[in-house]
Amino acid sequence: MLHYEPKNLSVLEVHKLLLGGVAPRPIALVSTISKDGINNLSPFSFFNAFGANPPVVAFSPSRRGKDATLKDTYNNLIAVKECVIQAVTHSMVEQVSLASAEYAPDVDEFIKSGLTPIDSDIVKPKRVKESPFQMECKLLEMKSFGEGGTSANLAVCEVVKFHVAEELFTNGIIDPLKIDLVARMSGDFYTRAGSGVFVVEKPIGKKCIGYDQIPQHIKESEIYSANDLGKFGNSEAIPDKEEVNRFVQKILKEIPEGFTYTYDAFLKYQELNDYKLMLQSALRIPENKKVNLELTAKCALKNNDSDFAWKVALFAVNY
Repeated sequence: MLHYEPKNLSVLEVHKLLLGGVAPRPIALVSTISKDGINNLSPFSFFNAFGANPPVVAFSPSRRGKDATLKDTYNNLIAVKECVIQAVTHSMVEQVSLASAEYAPDVDEFIKSGLTPIDSDIVKPKRVKESPFQMECKLLEMKSFGEGGTSANLAVCEVVKFHVAEELFTNGIIDPLKIDLVARMSGDFYTRAGSGVFVVEKPIGKKCIGYDQIPQHIKESEIYSANDLGKFGNSEAIPDKEEVNRFVQKILKEIPEGFTYTYDAFLKYQELNDYKLMLQSALRIPENKKVNLELTAKCALKNNDSDFAWKVALFAVNY
């Protein structure tokens, strides 16, 4: 590990560490309006949601790094105390980046970026038509933390109206693949959230056994990763020996009579992510049985079938 104290680094060095290590960051595309009625549009990646009752979001229109001056978004918020915060999707990310360029206060970034302004229902600033998720907001508080370059200004806002495209929903939640959000990384790097989506089952409301209750032979296996062990620990109970034996006998009965399983077939099923056929193969292949069974359990965990994984992992202790 490298060790740093901010007091021993330049502001630029501290900034680079934050951008690289606190990531990926959601992007707030913030539209404001000046007291003279000039539209402003700018993205901010120091942004998140912090509560739902009332709905509160916050972002940082920090001071400019080069001269510590205040940004137009900050000045407009102080003057008008309203904004609209839009989600940034992959289909609009280049235009959003264009809106981040430094323009004079009398320049409308909607025009410069080519994004389309539409009227809001409650607040004065315009919404961005291209974004499928928009929040009309009122400023609750602006907190400032320093007067030097890149010093934080924390704009805490209450959402007074949501606008969400109907087609984003699947089973009542916003589908990450449909909204296709992007997020900021370090330097010029972004990430496309939808392409990296995976499931982590929440332990909320469950009486999880925890890592400490996982049998030692599973914890000592060279096959399971730390994430695999975390999934085992997220279970509420460990199957007993009878359950394991019934499960294995059922699988054995499902194997077609006279069918020959080979190690090559096992590898093929592993590549196809088919842990059920992996298990049928592993039970019939005499060599490396313990490793093959543990690889099967690992594949089941990857597919969030923890009950299947437990029974296979416990059966593997016999070899």
